[in-house]
Amino acid sequence: MKKSLLILAAALMAAGVAQADTLKKIKETGKVVMGVRESSQPLSYTLGSGKYVGYHVEICERVLADIRKQLGLSQLTVEYVPVTSQNRIPLVQNGTVDIECGSTTNNQARQQQVAFALTTYVTEVRMAVNAKSGITSINQLNGKTVVTTTGTTSVQHLRKHERAGGIDFKEIYGKDHADSFLILESGRADAFVMDDNLLAGLIATSKSPSDFKIVGEVLSVEPIAIMMRKDDPAFKKAVDDSIRNMMKSGEINKLYDKWFMQPIPPKNVSVSLPMGGTLKAAIANPNDNPMEAYAKK
Repeated sequence: MKKSLLILAAALMAAGVAQADTLKKIKETGKVVMGVRESSQPLSYTLGSGKYVGYHVEICERVLADIRKQLGLSQLTVEYVPVTSQNRIPLVQNGTVDIECGSTTNNQARQQQVAFALTTYVTEVRMAVNAKSGITSINQLNGKTVVTTTGTTSVQHLRKHERAGGIDFKEIYGKDHADSFLILESGRADAFVMDDNLLAGLIATSKSPSDFKIVGEVLSVEPIAIMMRKDDPAFKKAVDDSIRNMMKSGEINKLYDKWFMQPIPPKNVSVSLPMGGTLKAAIANPNDNPMEAYAKK
């Protein structure tokens, strides 16, 4: 049985005993458990040997450093526990994980189960094209072939966009993100529609990154945030206050530049994804609005 499944099994056995007062738990034990992802570059990922890094991991480490000071602790042990898309919410709910620092979308359904900190990343669904194609907008896709990954809703977002009216394009699907990018890379598709951070990561690690670029209108917006247990306002306030201070001081912008614009480990390549306007607005006016609030705009 994989470690992640063992963790989930233990979590389910412990269901119903979650600490409602996380700050009290941290002060009494001198320990906090951080949920992390293994392959959500550059937000949260592993370098191997139990080392986890990324934009959201570093934000959480700074938040926990502030909480250590707030609680008057001389030391605070941080235990890193890898989580998956399937087990992250139950592990937060039952107290196995105190703070989840991965790549989780804040939406109304999840807000019924957990709490989210202030939005610190916003994924925008856009399209990647060959840099020489001349394509810069949805209205240039008529007669073209568009690829996306099986099981995603990206092409649905494309079809719903106002500029897609009267545009006739062919849809094809890759079995995973890497396969979809290969279809674009080999010229079998003219555009690949997906989350911008995933597109940027695939381009950065491709054989010839300068051959591709992300273009076009934003098709969908999803706020990504640090996740905590629900009904623990003191802990949420401590996390939000720390993040808000990082936003006011400009520290968040420096962390974004470090993880999205500079070379990052392990391959020492840059994602090269400048901060979008939606995230800039969220930093200027901090909020924990769910995805649905963005869709109404």
